[in-house]
Amino acid sequence: MASVEQIMKEALTLPSAARALLAEKLVESLEFDVDETLQTLWTDEAKKRRDEVRSGAVLPIPGEEALARVRQLLE
Repeated sequence: MASVEQIMKEALTLPSAARALLAEKLVESLEFDVDETLQTLWTDEAKKRRDEVRSGAVLPIPGEEALARVRQLLE
């Protein structure tokens, strides 16, 4: 059986789309105790934010800019 290091080394040679699919499948394979109430709240919040962006009520900013703002606040 291959070691984790060997598998990881091989996986990192895959094209990015294949690595993304592999990562998704690995995460799906983990067992999570999901709090349904919390999951519903997060889903509702995500939909609300999506709708705010779609309606133009909120303007999105690039991720790098958002991270730069957070870093500046933390300094």
